[in-house]
Order: sequence, then structure tokens, then C-alpha cells
Amino acid sequence: MVRCRLGLHAFVFILAAAGAAPAQTPAPAQAAGTAPAKNDYADDKSWLCRPGRQDACAVDMSATVVSSDGRLTREAWTANPKAAVDCFYVYPTVSTDPTPNSDMNADPAELNVVRTQFARFGSQCRLFAPLYRQVTLAGLRSMLGPGGSFAALDRGLGFDDVVDAWHHYLARDNGGRGFVLVGHSQGSFVLAELIRREIDGKPIQSKLLSAILLGTTIAVPKGKDVGGTFQDLPLCHSATQLGCLITYASFRSDVAPPANTLFGRVADANMVAACTNPAALGGGSGELHAYLSTTGTTITGTSPQQPWVMPEQAIATPWVSVPGLLTARCAANGNASGYLEVTVHGDAADPRTDDIAGDLRAGTSVLSNWGLHLIDVNLAMGNLLDIVKQQSTAYGKKK
Repeated sequence: MVRCRLGLHAFVFILAAAGAAPAQTPAPAQAAGTAPAKNDYADDKSWLCRPGRQDACAVDMSATVVSSDGRLTREAWTANPKAAVDCFYVYPTVSTDPTPNSDMNADPAELNVVRTQFARFGSQCRLFAPLYRQVTLAGLRSMLGPGGSFAALDRGLGFDDVVDAWHHYLARDNGGRGFVLVGHSQGSFVLAELIRREIDGKPIQSKLLSAILLGTTIAVPKGKDVGGTFQDLPLCHSATQLGCLITYASFRSDVAPPANTLFGRVADANMVAACTNPAALGGGSGELHAYLSTTGTTITGTSPQQPWVMPEQAIATPWVSVPGLLTARCAANGNASGYLEVTVHGDAADPRTDDIAGDLRAGTSVLSNWGLHLIDVNLAMGNLLDIVKQQSTAYGKKK
């Protein structure tokens, strides 16, 4: 885990210094005149997770339920190798490789993010997670320089890799099964472009249970749920709806998106940023069923976490669940037209912690323009799993 901790420091430095870095194309391998060799996705080493093997997704996902009265209850977890549907995952920017694009070696950073964001989906679906030559943290610094943006994350070497992995999955593994697409941050940008090119409005969309694209901004026309980023993929409004989209970027209720927010706003005045609340797909507020790291580990390192209960008790599981502590609703302000507003209901009178870790920081300062980006997925993990479970049942009945 040493490299993961270094990754957090590198991530903070990169983002804090982004304003001093020139905007560049983060994939010089493509601009050098020689196309990079394609990955061989028939080789199992090109995958972090595949069914039927011991790999990055075969990890302990047990949790401790921390009740408001201080009681600790162990919650066991098991994967379902006979799951009826598949989940295909593209991970966010985590690579600490010094080059603009990562290599195809699964370093601790890649292993950690799969454990953090994807392995738990194994209770509801077969898991597929390709390695890909993503834009690294170093490459992201160049991309976010003056006048830069996330826009180039949906093209180039990493995108081409994911498309190749997707085609391989369809040809070798799908066999007519329903599937869920899961992405976060860079992974969501890549999957959004893949959906636009290969799924949206095409026959294969009939096999899509849902696309879960988190930590990104998806545009929809005001008052509608389709017609912006996607032409035929609507927002999800119930847990039994099929062929729909779940998307949000999360911010604390007391640290709303600032003027320089990186998520929740679109340039087109006729569009808004889509927000679907996994805790209440039909609208309004709902309780988040979060699975948070016991030690404060996030996708890029470790954040200081208060003791989960006082007097402090040792927690032996890698994850905790905190029923009743977190709620969410879709909101907007003058800086962001759509985001997931997360409220922490701490109570100083009970023994449970009154706050959670997950903010991106530079020293002691919170980088408020990132919101709760580091824990976007974990905040609603239990809600998302419940939705996939209900969608899988609905898909089986339909099929």
C-alpha cells in the first residue's frame, strides 16, 4: 500500500499545481507517428478481473455495521459465481506511472481501485475489468493546465484499449447475457464515448441493464432525461427500469460546488448536468447505503478518518457501513446545474463518528471544486448493488 499513499500525495500536488502546467495532449505515443501496438485481450493478463479465477476482485469485502448506538455487527460477503448478468468496469485516474499514459502492469494503485470500487459488484454479476493504458496522474496534470479540461479523456490510447477489451468481451464472453457498465471519473468519460459510438440507439442496447457513470458530467436538456450526451439512453427513474443511466458527482451539503467546480455544469445554456440519486431514483431525498474504508483508504490513498465509535473499538473488517448517517438528494446552485448533495447527520450525543473522510485536500485545505470525488462510488455502493439486483430480476423476466 506504500505506492497508494504516494499516489495520494502525487495526486494532490498535480491538482494543486495544475494552474502552472501547460495544457498538452497526454498521449505522445500516438503523436509520434508510430501507432502503439494493440493489447491482446485474449491474454488473461490484460484483465484485472475475469470470472472463474483468483484475481484483483477476489478480495475480502466483509464489513462492520456501525450503528448509531455504538454497536458493531459483522456483515459477511460472498461473490455469486452464478450471477445471471455481467458487469464491465473502467476505473478512474489512479496510475502513478511517470509517463502520460500508463503501462499494462497492475500496480498497487490499480489493485486498490478495483478493490475499492468494483469487487463488491461480484455479489450481483460476473466481473470484467480490463487493464488499459489510461491517462496517468502525471498526464492529468498537463490536461488540467490553463485552458485545459477533462475533454480529452474520452479519446486516445486508453479509449482505444477499452474499445478493444469491450469487443473481446462481446465476442468471447457475453453470450447474449445482460450487462451493466460501471465507470468513475476517467472511466466514465471513456464509457460515455463507447456508449455514444457503439450502444446508444443500437440493437445491443436491449441487453443493457444500466450504465453507471459516476464522477463525471452528463448533459441532458432542461426538463428531459435524454437528448443531450445520449440520444436514446434515458436517466433511470426506478430500480426495475432497464436500458437507463445512473450518473452523479457528489458534494457535501455544507460545501456546495464553487465557481471553479469541475463537475455539475455544462456549457450549453439549454442543457443541465444530469443527476440520478441511487438512494431515491424516483426523486427526493433518500438514505445512502455506503460502504466506506475502515482505515480511510480512497481510490488514490488514505484520508484521515475519525474513530468510527467512541470509546474507540478495533474493527477487524476492511469496510464499514453506517446506517442512518448519510442521506442524498439531487440539487443545483448557481455554479452547478446538477449534483448529488450529500448530508452527514452526525449526532454529538451518540457514540458514533459525526463525519466521514473522503475530501481531496492540499495540506489542510479542502479542494472544494472536486467535491467528494474520491468516494463517489462508495457513498452509494449498497444502493447501486440493490438497483443492479432488481434490474437483473427484471431483465430475467423480460428475457
